[in-house]
Amino acid sequence: MILISHRGNTDGKHESYENEPNYVDKAIDEGFDVEIDIWMVEGILFLGHDKPQYGISQDWLNKRYERLWIHCKNVEAMEWFNMIEGFNYFWHQEDTVTLTSFNHIWAYPGKQPIKNSIAVMPEIYNDDILYCKGVCSDYIKNYK
Repeated sequence: MILISHRGNTDGKHESYENEPNYVDKAIDEGFDVEIDIWMVEGILFLGHDKPQYGISQDWLNKRYERLWIHCKNVEAMEWFNMIEGFNYFWHQEDTVTLTSFNHIWAYPGKQPIKNSIAVMPEIYNDDILYCKGVCSDYIKNYK
């Protein structure tokens, strides 16, 4: 099963650290993939959930690309990733599912069971993850 840390969280929600580059690296160092939120503003990439917070470079992304699930937070970010290859990215809001650029089914919380999908935050609704390909959670250590 693919285990994905939600914004770098591994053992609970810690909003003040979410999407912070060193926090993301800590989750990767612990062996997890990480879902991150990315914005593009005036040609600059930023991490941050509700707003652009932490400037990052393409080099930062290139060094971690195999472990990142990139949630594009604005159209500019989506357009930028669509022009380059090698990154697993997606856009969604409250859709039941969306497909990532690597054709993974990313399922909104509470929508399980969906075979071969990534269950997002299944603990919120006690989702059945038996047939899922992976899980994305703030409590990802609980799924090891």
